[in-house]
Amino acid sequence: MTSSFIEIRDIRKDYGPITAVQDVTLDIRKGEFMTFLGPSGSGKSTTLYMLAGFENPTSGDIRVDGKSLIEIPSHKRNIGMVFQRYTLFPHLTVGENVAFPLRIRRLPKAEIETKVKEALRLVRLEGFEDRKPALMSGGQQHRVALARALIYDPPVLLMDEPLSALDKKLREEIQFEIRRIHRETGVTILYVTHDQEEALRLSDRIAVFSHGRIDQIGSGQTLYAEPATRFVAGFIGDSNFIDAEIVEAQGSSARVRLQGGVEVTGVPLHSRSEGTKASLLLRPERIELRKAANDGRNLSGTIRDLTFLGNNTDILVDLSKGGSVSVRLPFGHPMLQGLSTAANVDLVFDPAGAHVFQA
Repeated sequence: MTSSFIEIRDIRKDYGPITAVQDVTLDIRKGEFMTFLGPSGSGKSTTLYMLAGFENPTSGDIRVDGKSLIEIPSHKRNIGMVFQRYTLFPHLTVGENVAFPLRIRRLPKAEIETKVKEALRLVRLEGFEDRKPALMSGGQQHRVALARALIYDPPVLLMDEPLSALDKKLREEIQFEIRRIHRETGVTILYVTHDQEEALRLSDRIAVFSHGRIDQIGSGQTLYAEPATRFVAGFIGDSNFIDAEIVEAQGSSARVRLQGGVEVTGVPLHSRSEGTKASLLLRPERIELRKAANDGRNLSGTIRDLTFLGNNTDILVDLSKGGSVSVRLPFGHPMLQGLSTAANVDLVFDPAGAHVFQA
C-alpha cells in the first residue's frame, strides 16, 4: 500500500459558536488528484485554506511528507494555489506574471527565463511572454495562473473553484488541460468544486463534504455505484427517491414494500436503524419502461413529459399513488418509438441496482 503524502488528522475549525469543519481526517497519496466536493458551506474550501495556511485550525494536525504544517506560515509552505479569480498583475506581461514567484525567491535571471519558457510550454502558451493579461481570453488567463502556480515545482497544488466563472465549453477544455498537466508533472492536486460532473471528470478520488464533515471518500465510480449515505446518493449523479417500507432486513440487503403494495427483494441496504421507514434510490438510467400491465407487480404511472437531449431522452413519470420518477433512455431505444405524454407505463428495475436508506 502506498504511504500517505498528505495527512489530515481530526481537523476542526470554529468561528465563534459556528463549527465550519469538524473531525475531518483524510490521507492523500503523492501524485494523487483529490477533489473536495460539496455544496456551499459544507467546509470544503475552509479545509483547503487550512492546508494552505490561510486559516488556522481550532484543533487537529496537517502533515505533508511527515512534517506538520501547523506552525509554518503560508508563504513558507511551498504550496501552489489557483483561485477562482486568477489575480494576475494587469501591469505585468505574461512572462513577468509567471516569473513573479521566482523573482521574489531571487533566482538568477537566466534560470528564471528558462523556467518561464518551460512553464508556458507546459500550459501551451509559448510565444505569449510579452502579452498583457487584458489581451487574453479567460481560458488563456487561467493557463497563465496555472503556469505561475507550477513554476517553482511545488509538491502540492491547491485549486479552489478555479473554473466556475467559465462557460461550459471552455470549462471542459481547461479540465482536459488540467488532467494533462497533472499527468505530465505528477504534482499532488487538491481541488475544490461544487460541480459533481467536474469532480467526476478530473479526480482519482473524491471526498464528499456535508455540514463540515466528509460523508464518503472514493473514486467517482464507487461513489455513484455504492453511495454510503443518502446525501452522497443524491449529490452524485441524478437520483430518484421513493418512499419505502422495510419488510425484512438480512445482512446488507433488504426486502422493501413500495407504494401500491409492490414488494422488491434483494435491494442493497446502506444504513441500519430502528424503524421501517426508508427511501429507495433509483437511478434514471437503470429504469426500464413497459406498457402498463395493471397486474400490481411493478410501479406504474403516467408519462407527464418527454425531453430530448441528444444522446438520451429524459422522461418524467407521475406515479399512480403519488410522486414522480425521472427515467432516462438512450437514443434509439425501442421503447421511445411512439411514446407520448399521457401514456400509461410500468417501471421495471433490477433490485441489485437500487439502494435503500433507512430514515
